[in-house]
Amino acid sequence: MYICICHAVTDRQIRSEIHAGAGSLRAVSERLGVATCCGKCGKCARRLVKETLRELRDEQLVPVLSISA
Repeated sequence: MYICICHAVTDRQIRSEIHAGAGSLRAVSERLGVATCCGKCGKCARRLVKETLRELRDEQLVPVLSISA
């Protein structure tokens, strides 16, 4: 799904940047241009970044908890 129409950025591209190491909306914006033109995608992009970071943290916790149990 397109998140930023101005720069033709999809949710997959944003998630890919997070998986590649971008840790904030600012980092994603610098790499893809999200929320730098009209700004209408800002809320959605921020929510997607937070959601993806949370998912990554949860995935990383599962093996740690399994090993220590």
